[in-house]
Amino acid sequence: MLNNVVRSLRQHRCEIAELMATRIPVVLKYWGKLQQAMHSDEMRPKLPARMRYVTDNYNHLLEQPTLFYATVVYIHLAETATALTVSLAWAYVATRVVHSIVQLSVNNVSWRAAIFALSSLILLALILIEVITWLGG
Repeated sequence: MLNNVVRSLRQHRCEIAELMATRIPVVLKYWGKLQQAMHSDEMRPKLPARMRYVTDNYNHLLEQPTLFYATVVYIHLAETATALTVSLAWAYVATRVVHSIVQLSVNNVSWRAAIFALSSLILLALILIEVITWLGG
């Protein structure tokens, strides 16, 4: 069950690398003049769209997926994993990867919203199955 978490963490590693690849050249370019970036909300509108997409995607990976991690770790520790919950966990990871690909490439908000809704439903199903298992146990 924890393989799903490891795969998702690999995605985080890639996103951190991409975030650094887009940020380090800017930091070096403006070294000594970075005080204007003290508050990211003031600097954000000045960034190119591509850099904002990378930042947004990184932030998204730190939001809902944390609930996924907690759920998967609980399922692992409770030893209640089934073929269905493992499949749902892999489906969740796959939809998050697709969401990132869409956001970092075409950034079509309609597609992203649909993929997000699907991943949310998968996560909800995973949680509901575990709650039902817990109540029945």
